[in-house]
Amino acid sequence: MRPLAVSLGDPAGIGPEIVGKSWARRHQHGLTPFFAVGDARSIEAVWDGPVVRVSSPEEAVRYFDDALPLIQVEDAGPIEPGQPNLPGARCSLDSLEMAAGLTRSGAASALVTGPVSKAQLYAIGFDHAGQTEFVAERCGVSPENAVMMLAGPSLRTVPITTHVALRDVPDILSIELIVAKARATDRGLTRNFGIERPRLAIAGFNPHAGEGGALGREEIELILPAIEFLRAEGIDVVGPLAADTMFHARARAAYDAALCLYHDQALIPLKTLHFDEGVNMTLGLPIVRTAPDHGTAFDIAGRGVAEPGAMIAAIAMARSAADWRAQQA
Repeated sequence: MRPLAVSLGDPAGIGPEIVGKSWARRHQHGLTPFFAVGDARSIEAVWDGPVVRVSSPEEAVRYFDDALPLIQVEDAGPIEPGQPNLPGARCSLDSLEMAAGLTRSGAASALVTGPVSKAQLYAIGFDHAGQTEFVAERCGVSPENAVMMLAGPSLRTVPITTHVALRDVPDILSIELIVAKARATDRGLTRNFGIERPRLAIAGFNPHAGEGGALGREEIELILPAIEFLRAEGIDVVGPLAADTMFHARARAAYDAALCLYHDQALIPLKTLHFDEGVNMTLGLPIVRTAPDHGTAFDIAGRGVAEPGAMIAAIAMARSAADWRAQQA
């Protein structure tokens, strides 16, 4: 079994701690072999478990039962938990690059990415909206065909627009963008979760899904035409639905994923329901990529209180998705 590659994220954040804690709970949660990619000092600063440096994913499998395997990235400069710096940002980017490359080459079966600081990455010249877009580019996939899906035990959501100002969303939305994201979601649910005929629900943009145009025309001019186009392709999709009534338990039972028009419309319900176990999965890629659905949490880094639940869920979901893909190959 090929192991998973886990980039540690920013060495001053909680990524190193939650990766170490995930390895410590590997038997409790049935986690299969994975290896970390980053600076070993960032783990040693926040976790006292065993770490072994390895040179290859194959070697990582041999050591996994006894210690957390790690492929070293040199170097993050001075490491102080909770105090990010530019050398640390460069290390997090190098770790991401290496882990993604090992996964693209087939040496690792999936990629799990630890949390990074976008502000620190931007300061060193990073010109992508986030790790999702970076990994998509490295895989040769255009941004509109890579979909960020947030997943928990009872809800999956897809933001059609992601890290943009809310005032810019209406200008970014288009029929073509909605269709592209829905197509990628439909295919991704089949490839990564084994859902033969996914059921999609698309939220409205305006309150009450526009009230027939009285509260806005995005539903009439963008969302409904996109839904008609998708249905003509045979995709099972409903909407536009009023966002304030589509996330309670009965409503969630009627779809496999909810497509939302902007960042908070997708992330607020997911984090409300599954804050400690939410996973960010990128659909539309030739590889499996997941991440815990939270940030670097610099304010608690180094205090030993970071909960690893979302990282454990991301590792488990990556393994499950990789297995589904292997069955379909």
